[in-house]
Amino acid sequence: MTFFKKLWNDQSGASAAEYALILAIVGTGIAVAAWNLGGAISGSMNKAKDCIAANSSSAASTACGVAAATP
Repeated sequence: MTFFKKLWNDQSGASAAEYALILAIVGTGIAVAAWNLGGAISGSMNKAKDCIAANSSSAASTACGVAAATP
């Protein structure tokens, strides 16, 4: 019976479980941030691509807020 009392009161593994929980929460936060940042970067790159394509054409375009040079 004393073995079970000692086992019940033993908290040596509690810190490992807490560290694992903290690591899981931090890892999830990093993954969510990376996912959102990836989407933002992708959107910015697509906008830049569209601006370059629009301003490379012969027609004047103000799609990006800058008028294309007229020949």
